[in-house]
Amino acid sequence: MVERDLGRDPLSAAELEALFRGRDPRGFLNTRNETYRKLNMKERPPSPRATVRLMAQEPNLIRRPLTIRGAALVAGFDEEALLRLLRS
Repeated sequence: MVERDLGRDPLSAAELEALFRGRDPRGFLNTRNETYRKLNMKERPPSPRATVRLMAQEPNLIRRPLTIRGAALVAGFDEEALLRLLRS
């Protein structure tokens, strides 16, 4: 298991693009983040490309924890999804 503190060692835009390949990064936004609310992202969601750029600039926009196993990715604490991930 590898842990990474995104506050101290943020993901680059290239890492985020690879992480979200085939997925819409907007589904991984932290809706409780001040920047999310300030930019009114709920009513005016950014494009996927802009989302990645914003996440690279402001790591707290990424819903955490991010749990990755192979190609599977779970964002936030979703007990059922995490259990499925562990069983796979």
